[in-house]
Amino acid sequence: MNKVIALILGVILSVTGLAFAQQTPPAAQAKAQVVDVGNKICPVSGAPVAGASGMGDQPVTVEYNGKVYHLCCPGCIDEFKKNPEKYSKIAENEGKVVK
Repeated sequence: MNKVIALILGVILSVTGLAFAQQTPPAAQAKAQVVDVGNKICPVSGAPVAGASGMGDQPVTVEYNGKVYHLCCPGCIDEFKKNPEKYSKIAENEGKVVK
């Protein structure tokens, strides 16, 4: 009788483990949903973003509301985070003609 119960529990645990193993982890789902704005001008300073010059500069980015914004230097990260609504709009409007 004990062997039958142990066998049934083993099957239940195996099936449950497979069900959970096939689910995508929440962190991976969130990463897949992040959108790169692709701005080439830093919304904080107005300078070209890091890496845009092709001179080996390391890209500097900040994530806000599921979008990645490019900045010119690490010093602009704190300023962006102080007023992300302002700077995100500047980056998203880059290249748009204002009438």
